[in-house]
Amino acid sequence: MGSVLICGGGVIGLSTALMLARDGHRVTVLEADPAVPPAPGAAWDWARPGIAQFHQPHILQARFREICDAELPGLTDRLRAAGCAAVDYLSTPPPGLDRTSQPGDDRFRMVTGRRPVVEAVLAEAAAEEPGIRLRRGERIAGLLPGPEVLEGVPHAAGVATSEGEELAADLVVDATGRKTPSAAWLAGLGARPPVQESEDRGFAYYSRYFTGPVPPRLLGPAISPMGSFSLLALDGDNSTWSLTVFALTRDAPMKALRLPEVFDRVVRACPMQAHWLDGRPLTGVLAMAGVLDRRRRFVVDGRPVVTGFAAVGDAWACTNPSGGRGLSVGLLHAASLRAVVHDHLGDPAAFAAAWDECTERVVTPFWEAQRSADRTRIADMAARAEGREPPPPDPVFGRFAAAAMHDPVLFRGLLEIGLSLALPREVLARPGMTERIERAGAAEPMRLPGPDRGQLLELLGA
Repeated sequence: MGSVLICGGGVIGLSTALMLARDGHRVTVLEADPAVPPAPGAAWDWARPGIAQFHQPHILQARFREICDAELPGLTDRLRAAGCAAVDYLSTPPPGLDRTSQPGDDRFRMVTGRRPVVEAVLAEAAAEEPGIRLRRGERIAGLLPGPEVLEGVPHAAGVATSEGEELAADLVVDATGRKTPSAAWLAGLGARPPVQESEDRGFAYYSRYFTGPVPPRLLGPAISPMGSFSLLALDGDNSTWSLTVFALTRDAPMKALRLPEVFDRVVRACPMQAHWLDGRPLTGVLAMAGVLDRRRRFVVDGRPVVTGFAAVGDAWACTNPSGGRGLSVGLLHAASLRAVVHDHLGDPAAFAAAWDECTERVVTPFWEAQRSADRTRIADMAARAEGREPPPPDPVFGRFAAAAMHDPVLFRGLLEIGLSLALPREVLARPGMTERIERAGAAEPMRLPGPDRGQLLELLGA
């Protein structure tokens, strides 16, 4: 067993700590925020100034619950006890679709809640775990140099805190999120910079939270493309829910959505989502923009830029939250780290190679799939906002998505993709899928009722 320092005590940092501690490792979590987390029941008012998206809507997809049940038994029960909602999108299939249950349908179950509540549940679990030492109010000044294990490659042997304390470890894990300062840490160690891909996808998000005695029922997809904007309707915890309208940052008229009366007016014009406004508002309109799609790879030309260091979750790669994948793919990355630590912690050179290979094979494809989906959706939204004919959808995936509205097997495959249970290429490669798509013929994609561009501009007051 070894010693691990985890920088960052958010959802993914705490999940990683729990997994590694349960394997017998000595785990120290260093979190910059000094505030002690409240109990889950009081977590909504918790302030986390270092996390811009802390009070923005999140979803724990079915992949999150699946990994929890396998890697962190009991965590799903803790989330339910804290009031997180059980959700099953199979209970609201497209009209006319065969509702007969099939083997494996339990896989689509989700347990989800608002981000502060989820993080408070994890903080409680981490505080009770004997192998975890959680230190709050601790900022990292840099990485400690250690003897090289690969010639010419610096080795991280721990961290130095901003107070001057030096903490040694067999592995330093960066779980500080999308605003990670690790570029400066690596430069201070003399490491080459990692390869970085970065694009500003240009989405702006406008969200409101509500509560009421009976949470609303989905009448359509949770994520609904509505021409030049999209609607996202998510269950929360303790009879709360959220609505998000997202559009292009450069679509100036949409900025009027910051006004609650305008936000409500636009949603009321969408018949399948309007009833989600029928609750008591908990917030005004929470706006967020400027989120990058970014990925960093720490092996360059076949050699690691550093040993003794691993980035996990959003500190490694992040996308726009339009697909709701962040926490679920982050937990998949944490579970992958657990396996690589188990096999290679005692050999830093082998660990660096295995961690890169595992990340590229298991997790990177989800990032690439979301980036591709973002590009497609942005091109469509931009065309519609500018009065141009939108580009045609991908011929294969477009036919698959349309056929899924009429075929229960294809519909489950589409759900698997949306809930991060499988990649598009995996689903489409299964035996019989092509034949099912062919049998659907020229099936039309689902058309969701809502305002056209002219009506939208009137609703916005433009």
